[in-house]
Amino acid sequence: MATVMTHEPSTDKPGIMDRLLVPGFWGTVSIVVMWLAVLFDGIFGADMIFNSSANVNGPTVIPSVVLVALFAVIGTSSIAKRVFRRGVD
Repeated sequence: MATVMTHEPSTDKPGIMDRLLVPGFWGTVSIVVMWLAVLFDGIFGADMIFNSSANVNGPTVIPSVVLVALFAVIGTSSIAKRVFRRGVD
């Protein structure tokens, strides 16, 4: 006498830890945090003031968000290349 057992599809949903351990999640979080830093520096940040004796028009004033955004672009591209690449190691 043969017994036939059917395999029912699993109804287990991935837990929170399974979703948090995905590298893409942490890559996204780090990129969002970098650009939030740019946003808050743009709103609340001070200016960089450069005085020079050769500058006859007065000091050069550059918003600090320019430098922070430059580093955010570099960090975003670095994280995106490492975390979101399509190839398998």
